[in-house]
Amino acid sequence: MEFDPIPVGSCSKEHQTIYKDWFNIADSDNDGRITGSDATKFFAMSNLSRQDLKQVWSIADSKRQGYLGFTEFIIAMQLVSLAQSGHSITQDLLTSDVDFRNLKPPTMDGLDILLKKKHKQKDVDANGSPQLHQPLSSNWFSSKSTKKVSLSSVTSIIDGLKGLYIQKLKPLEVTYRFNDFVSPLLTESDFDAKPMVMLLGQYSTGKTTFIKHLLKSSYPGAHIGPEPTTDRFVVVMSGTDERTVPGNTVAVQADMPFSGLTTFGTAFLSKFACSQMPHPLLEHITFVDTPGVLSGEKQRTQRAYDFTGVTSWFAAKCDLILLLFDPHKLDISDEFNRVISSLRGHDDKIRVVLNKADQVDTQQLMRVYGALMWSLGKVLKTPEVMRVYIGSFNDKPVNDAVTGPIGKELFEKEQDDLLSDLKDVPKAACDRRINEFVKRARAAKIHAYIISHLKKEMPAMIGKAKAQQKLVDNLAGEFGKVQREFHLPPGDFPNVEHFRETLSGYNIDKFEKLKPKMIQAVDDMLAYDIPNLLKNFRNPYD
Repeated sequence: MEFDPIPVGSCSKEHQTIYKDWFNIADSDNDGRITGSDATKFFAMSNLSRQDLKQVWSIADSKRQGYLGFTEFIIAMQLVSLAQSGHSITQDLLTSDVDFRNLKPPTMDGLDILLKKKHKQKDVDANGSPQLHQPLSSNWFSSKSTKKVSLSSVTSIIDGLKGLYIQKLKPLEVTYRFNDFVSPLLTESDFDAKPMVMLLGQYSTGKTTFIKHLLKSSYPGAHIGPEPTTDRFVVVMSGTDERTVPGNTVAVQADMPFSGLTTFGTAFLSKFACSQMPHPLLEHITFVDTPGVLSGEKQRTQRAYDFTGVTSWFAAKCDLILLLFDPHKLDISDEFNRVISSLRGHDDKIRVVLNKADQVDTQQLMRVYGALMWSLGKVLKTPEVMRVYIGSFNDKPVNDAVTGPIGKELFEKEQDDLLSDLKDVPKAACDRRINEFVKRARAAKIHAYIISHLKKEMPAMIGKAKAQQKLVDNLAGEFGKVQREFHLPPGDFPNVEHFRETLSGYNIDKFEKLKPKMIQAVDDMLAYDIPNLLKNFRNPYD
């Protein structure tokens, strides 16, 4: 079964050179991106209808980034060429039998004149080529830069979120120590990172094999066996060559979104690694392979780091979380229970996979499925039934002797459904980023309310130590007061025990009082700035 990443139109080197010249003409800011306003001017030279150009943009900007890179620009030009030839513009064109490599570039009226002007300008330029401007967003995270950035200067939704974070959300997080209690401050790499898929499950449920099955090859440092072979968190991502980078090195690299993991200490970083290899799928998705969750007597051996805390950190960063089970390991151990509970708030990302299902016959599979649903219902504590995919994700053919013809057909449909879910991850990455950003903003607001409330409850002069202990002991009651005072939903509040544990290391009297202007800035961001951002970077032909 092929896992085809997002289909991209290929073209010959000759056509690629032509498109490169065209791209430089269309890119008015010389920042390597074609914005909506750039596109409306350049695409108009094709003389296609507005409806056709709307479809071209929609398909080319499949990730909803609000701009086209060079690859997406080539796709757009090929679609324009097909539209001029009389084809109906649909998503299916990219996976059809059209010979993209030899597809002639479209006819663009007036482009020759612009190209001649461009070449004359190059002749005048002593260096032979104009310098590309560095994207403005790259300076927003610089500690030296304090100048606020206007939203009119951004060129994509992600750029806009970076600017809003620096201007409005980060000051609130810093003031009320959100990074100490909930989540580390965001960096530029957190916004630019590829979408991630994390695999969780007890040992020998096929997590590493699942990744190998999708990549159709092993990744550097992968070990597969019936015993607990993966003893560390391994991030499998795209790289120029095959290599394994140690955790301490990964955590300090500015271009990787893993700096927040330093809070878990050296004990964890020694059990963390990054596996890099060139692969077309890894250009769109990063996988997180995890150590097998312990069960039985093995649970008595404590890990040297906060395993549940690490999985919770990754869960917040990931776009999809796959919980893997196999028919012979349906029991949910205490550690697995804690891990699943730590995924609270990320329910929309969770998918359950019953792997190695061809090891039991159809009748046993029916009973296993029922037992799994019953176990999950107790742990997830939700009346909704979670989607469970059934299959055997490895390179071996499905065991027909066990499953029979009906079972084989079921497996193929289930596996296709799961692979479709994975294919949608890169396309939905921008929407997911917005979703996580809004979720973070609401969490930061509630955190500010809690911290300022605790500060307000402290006495001005004497008895501070006693008052602090009383507040810590009655934290659930204090949460209730904040909820009622500001009319907040109880489900958005943090875990009481975790908050209490962190709070015990702080002097509440040193916390900041409520600053309404900061809260108002975040409210305005949620109510006006983000909707305007989405409006500005939607399809320019809408």
